[in-house]
Amino acid sequence: MKWNLRFQKDAKKEFLKLDPQIQRRILQYFKERILTIDNPRTLGKSLTGNLNEFWRYRVGDYRIICKIEDDNIIITVVMVGHRREVYED
Repeated sequence: MKWNLRFQKDAKKEFLKLDPQIQRRILQYFKERILTIDNPRTLGKSLTGNLNEFWRYRVGDYRIICKIEDDNIIITVVMVGHRREVYED
């Protein structure tokens, strides 16, 4: 099964602020490891509490928070950032 990757508007804006090398590394991780497997939940980790509908992937010191839509075969990136900043609110 081939998953599709989408970015929410704010997540895309934050992604584009990252160093181009980090951007490439994140996209490569998704293309090679996440989008090509049948169940993207076999990698990463479920968030807890009021964020339990989201899934987290780690790429170096960066965290990518996603929502997985099984019915539509879509992974939507809702937040991306450095590990010390991504969970702050």
